[in-house]
Amino acid sequence: MPETRFTVQWPDGQVEQCYSPSTAVRDFLTEKTTYPLDEFVTRCRMALEKASTRVEAKFGYRCTSADAQLSSIERKASTFTKPADVTCLTIS
Repeated sequence: MPETRFTVQWPDGQVEQCYSPSTAVRDFLTEKTTYPLDEFVTRCRMALEKASTRVEAKFGYRCTSADAQLSSIERKASTFTKPADVTCLTIS
Protein backbone atom coordinates (compact mmCIF):
# COMPACT_ATOMS: atom_id res chain seq x y z
CA MET A 1 0.00 0.00 0.00
CA PRO A 2 1.98 3.03 -1.19
CA GLU A 3 1.78 6.01 1.11
CA THR A 4 0.88 9.29 -0.54
CA ARG A 5 1.70 12.86 0.35
CA PHE A 6 -0.45 15.77 -0.75
CA THR A 7 0.54 19.39 -0.47
CA VAL A 8 -2.12 22.00 0.19
CA GLN A 9 -2.21 25.77 0.38
CA TRP A 10 -4.52 27.12 3.07
CA PRO A 11 -6.51 30.37 2.74
CA ASP A 12 -3.81 32.25 4.68
CA GLY A 13 -1.18 31.21 2.12
CA GLN A 14 0.47 28.62 4.37
CA VAL A 15 1.61 25.51 2.52
CA GLU A 16 1.38 22.17 4.32
CA GLN A 17 2.33 18.63 3.37
CA CYS A 18 -0.28 16.06 4.40
CA TYR A 19 -0.14 12.27 4.65
CA SER A 20 -2.30 9.40 3.44
CA PRO A 21 -1.38 5.73 3.96
CA SER A 22 -2.63 4.89 0.47
CA THR A 23 -3.34 6.36 -2.92
CA ALA A 24 -7.04 6.68 -2.00
CA VAL A 25 -6.54 10.44 -1.74
CA ARG A 26 -6.24 10.53 -5.55
CA ASP A 27 -9.89 9.47 -5.77
CA PHE A 28 -10.99 12.62 -3.94
CA LEU A 29 -8.43 15.37 -4.63
CA THR A 30 -6.83 16.61 -7.83
CA GLU A 31 -3.52 18.42 -8.16
CA LYS A 32 -3.65 22.14 -8.89
CA THR A 33 -7.33 22.31 -7.96
CA THR A 34 -8.94 24.79 -5.58
CA TYR A 35 -11.83 23.70 -3.37
CA PRO A 36 -14.18 25.63 -1.12
CA LEU A 37 -13.05 25.01 2.47
CA ASP A 38 -16.02 22.83 3.48
CA GLU A 39 -15.73 20.73 0.33
CA PHE A 40 -12.00 20.27 0.88
CA VAL A 41 -12.56 19.00 4.43
CA THR A 42 -15.32 16.65 3.25
CA ARG A 43 -13.11 15.27 0.48
CA CYS A 44 -10.23 14.76 2.92
CA ARG A 45 -12.56 13.03 5.37
CA MET A 46 -13.72 10.60 2.67
CA ALA A 47 -10.19 10.04 1.34
CA LEU A 48 -8.57 9.41 4.70
CA GLU A 49 -11.44 7.21 5.86
CA LYS A 50 -11.08 5.11 2.71
CA ALA A 51 -7.30 4.94 3.20
CA SER A 52 -7.64 3.91 6.83
CA THR A 53 -10.21 1.28 5.89
CA ARG A 54 -7.78 -0.15 3.33
CA VAL A 55 -5.11 -0.42 6.03
CA GLU A 56 -7.60 -2.10 8.36
CA ALA A 57 -8.58 -4.62 5.69
CA LYS A 58 -4.95 -5.51 5.06
CA PHE A 59 -3.47 -5.38 8.57
CA GLY A 60 -6.45 -5.67 10.91
CA TYR A 61 -6.21 -2.17 12.42
CA ARG A 62 -6.94 1.38 11.34
CA CYS A 63 -4.18 3.76 10.38
CA THR A 64 -3.76 6.14 13.30
CA SER A 65 -1.65 8.45 11.13
CA ALA A 66 -4.57 8.92 8.72
CA ASP A 67 -6.90 9.62 11.64
CA ALA A 68 -4.40 12.12 13.07
CA GLN A 69 -4.01 13.81 9.69
CA LEU A 70 -7.76 14.24 9.37
CA SER A 71 -7.97 15.72 12.86
CA SER A 72 -5.19 18.16 11.96
CA ILE A 73 -6.98 19.20 8.76
CA GLU A 74 -10.27 19.69 10.59
CA ARG A 75 -8.59 21.77 13.32
CA LYS A 76 -6.79 23.98 10.79
CA ALA A 77 -9.94 24.43 8.69
CA SER A 78 -11.89 25.55 11.75
CA THR A 79 -9.60 28.58 12.13
CA PHE A 80 -10.77 30.17 8.87
CA THR A 81 -13.80 32.32 8.25
CA LYS A 82 -15.96 31.21 5.34
CA PRO A 83 -16.02 31.64 2.44
CA ALA A 84 -12.45 30.42 2.00
CA ASP A 85 -10.66 28.17 -0.45
CA VAL A 86 -7.95 25.52 -0.16
CA THR A 87 -5.76 24.48 -3.09
CA CYS A 88 -4.35 21.00 -3.53
CA LEU A 89 -0.96 21.80 -5.07
CA THR A 90 0.56 18.35 -5.53
CA ILE A 91 -0.06 14.68 -4.86
CA SER A 92 2.93 12.35 -4.81
